[in-house]
Amino acid sequence: MAEGFSSQGFYDDLVKNRLIIPTSVPGVFGRGTVFEDVLHRFDALLSRAAAPDGAEVMRFPPTLDRKVFEKSEYLDSFPQLAGSVFSFTGTEADHIQLREAVHAGRPWAQWQTMTDVVLTPAACYPVYPSFTGTISETGHLVDIQNWVFRHEPSPEPTRMQSFRMREFVRIGTAEVVVAWRDMWHQRGLDLLHSLGLPATSDVAADPFFGRLGRMLVGNQLEQKLKFEGLVPVISKEQPTAICSFNYHQDHFGQLFGLKLPKGGLAQTACVAFGLERCVMALFKTHGMVPSSWPEGVRSRLWV
Repeated sequence: MAEGFSSQGFYDDLVKNRLIIPTSVPGVFGRGTVFEDVLHRFDALLSRAAAPDGAEVMRFPPTLDRKVFEKSEYLDSFPQLAGSVFSFTGTEADHIQLREAVHAGRPWAQWQTMTDVVLTPAACYPVYPSFTGTISETGHLVDIQNWVFRHEPSPEPTRMQSFRMREFVRIGTAEVVVAWRDMWHQRGLDLLHSLGLPATSDVAADPFFGRLGRMLVGNQLEQKLKFEGLVPVISKEQPTAICSFNYHQDHFGQLFGLKLPKGGLAQTACVAFGLERCVMALFKTHGMVPSSWPEGVRSRLWV
């Protein structure tokens, strides 16, 4: 087991063991062979845990329709995290000016135009518009995995600007989605414990922006809409959230017109595992060399 807690020390250990590959941009780094192997094995373990549920598998690219993004109200709550995609659409004369600015080290954003896509901020966002209208009698259950982007540059290795989320989304009545969220809350913690991770759970809130955001945080905490699975990675006193269990009420039902067969709006919940953070929790807990991990942990992953 790795001893002590230090953001820089943990980062240095990951780099030294070629688990991550640094770049010059904070929160952006490559993943080495061993890191990727453990990540895919953990992802496969999630698949085995979820298999009895029979979720519909959906996979989308790491870009999202800008109109869907705007309708999601993400910019109302998290403008500081969003990433838009811009591209050059100018003339040859514009291109000459662009090249001159780039080679001279001057700003060149003025020759870029907003495109029809943004970087996906949450893996579940493409799911909701795909069910616009009256949902089926039993609702929907979706399995999704994607790269997501959060503009949150930081030297802390667990706080990445681009990372992978494995999510499961439930759409249906309030009773159905809350019971499902609570089932996964326990299932998720049990899965983490089976890997020897000292995971705990606590009520949590999203990083809403501004004064209105502080009110939303209070409401989210009071109603217990979000729980996080926490493991000490960078700090023992402030453990890292590696997964979350979220109840959205009818928020996405309203935004995307998800209707119940007997009337009223559908409600939604999602369960999200940050794959890189889960893997980092394993390395922090059991050490940087997977071949030396406890046999009980290895038998769960190396199937």
